[in-house]
Amino acid sequence: MTDVPVREVVRRAGVRRVAELAGVSPATVSRALREGTPVSAETRARVRRAAASLGYVVPARTATVAVLARFPTRWFFAEAVAGVESVLAAGGHALQLYNVGDPDGRAHFFDTLPVRGRADGLIVVATAIDEAERAALDGLDVPVVVVGGTMPGRPRIGIDDRAGARTAVRHLVGLGHTEVALVSFDEDEACGRETTRARRAGWAEALDESGRARGPVLEVGADVEAGDAAAGALLSLPRLPTAVFAMSDEAALGLVRTLRRAGVDVPGSVSVVGFDDHEMAAVADLTTIAQPVHRQGELAGRAVLAALDGARPEGAQLPTRLVVRGTTAPPARR
Repeated sequence: MTDVPVREVVRRAGVRRVAELAGVSPATVSRALREGTPVSAETRARVRRAAASLGYVVPARTATVAVLARFPTRWFFAEAVAGVESVLAAGGHALQLYNVGDPDGRAHFFDTLPVRGRADGLIVVATAIDEAERAALDGLDVPVVVVGGTMPGRPRIGIDDRAGARTAVRHLVGLGHTEVALVSFDEDEACGRETTRARRAGWAEALDESGRARGPVLEVGADVEAGDAAAGALLSLPRLPTAVFAMSDEAALGLVRTLRRAGVDVPGSVSVVGFDDHEMAAVADLTTIAQPVHRQGELAGRAVLAALDGARPEGAQLPTRLVVRGTTAPPARR
């Protein structure tokens, strides 16, 4: 067996290879190889031994990227943050996560800006920024990239929410449904207002172009409990619509669960389409609009790092696709 030259080992060794050898995650490697980070002495020593044996040299400059998310534990946000972290960790960089979903916590963040002097770049995940907040972020003088929202003058990584909603409703219309209800995010919730408006516009356009009736609009929110509430509202109507488009899979899952518990056949009596392709959508056999959330986080991470290297970061619009499963079917005769 021919020996591999030392210079080849040095060239190939990266943070992931060090992580494999040390038996830790790439993020732990990044922390262990920097001073002043929260890593046990035993882990730090093991990582450094692995790095030395591979000839891995810590990059001369590591970056810290702050990520702002409204609901970090919810699926969309968690997936996007995981995508960002995978890119940062692979390059030996660090991530700082800030929860700005709570109004008081959000106000405190923008009043104090704890990222000042600590973060080299910033990623805003699905969170609308008002003028005062934008001015505060501009004052940080660091690259800012947006995922799933918009911020004038900043690169956006996301999807066409309007087109995705239009595709969902066109699927229902194509099955023969003449009235489609909407389970909507709260339009008064400022942080997600742009996404709400875009998906609502797509729902309305698909119905208007086909001459079909707009069903009731239920502004209940985005989580499973919101879907439960939407089902209760629909069941109180004199007549159920034959189809429903929900702006999120979580709301769609709650809706389907409560309708079925009430004895309503889905899709026999009511067809339901969600949005996102949540990890539980396939388990629940939910028809949905899939969007590549993890990929959006990856591209955002790369865009910030590109900006830190002196390049001009580019935005990207990723495609959505209809995933047909078992919660949609032609309407039954009544």
